[in-house]
Amino acid sequence: MFRPSAIQAVILDVDDTLYPEIDYVHSGFCAVARQLEAKLQLPADETREQFVVLLDAGHRTDTFNRWLADRSLDVDKWLPEMLHVYRDHDPDITMSTEHQVVLDRLKQKYALGVVSDGRHTAQQKKVDALGLHRWISAVVLSDRLGREHWKPSTRPFEAVLEQLQFEPAQAVYVGDNPKKDFLGPRRMGMQSVRVRRPNGLYASLEPSSSEYRADAEIIDLSALPKLLAIDDQAT
Repeated sequence: MFRPSAIQAVILDVDDTLYPEIDYVHSGFCAVARQLEAKLQLPADETREQFVVLLDAGHRTDTFNRWLADRSLDVDKWLPEMLHVYRDHDPDITMSTEHQVVLDRLKQKYALGVVSDGRHTAQQKKVDALGLHRWISAVVLSDRLGREHWKPSTRPFEAVLEQLQFEPAQAVYVGDNPKKDFLGPRRMGMQSVRVRRPNGLYASLEPSSSEYRADAEIIDLSALPKLLAIDDQAT
């Protein structure tokens, strides 16, 4: 049972929770397309569109491999450079005004933290691009703890709660991916909320068991204040 009255700290995922992760993917595609334009004299706009077509066709994890193979380009030569550009680019991503207002409201009531997976350099650039330090008191990028401590490990959640100085029972984790986001918090005694954005990358993914299920579900971060009953709580 979801218990909003017990919550004093809100821990947030980043991708597809605070902003649409597809925006980062498209930003990376633009960066790689510009690189290929400089190296191969291929029009960047056309290359980016070709990446999007492959992505939409279901090639999320092998977009670049497919694109190179379709053009008989040397995968061993070009793929490492393309991946480096994608992962190291400065992302063109923003958080909606509506979501910024949500964070403003949450900050008035709760301590706020972030736990995010992914290569730490890329995740740090996302944190910076979104300006999260305006709201967030503790940021834990699990990659800095070691790849073995990516979610669903409990270690990044332990680390963020240590920084915020709250117990698990006082915290809620808000994420989007039932494959990894909610198991760790559940095992620690934290509550959890799934953001199932209609166009999110994991929107159609169902939890493999009840352990992987969030305690509550919303379709957008803008619904979180109502779920937490912020306006009903005494100030």
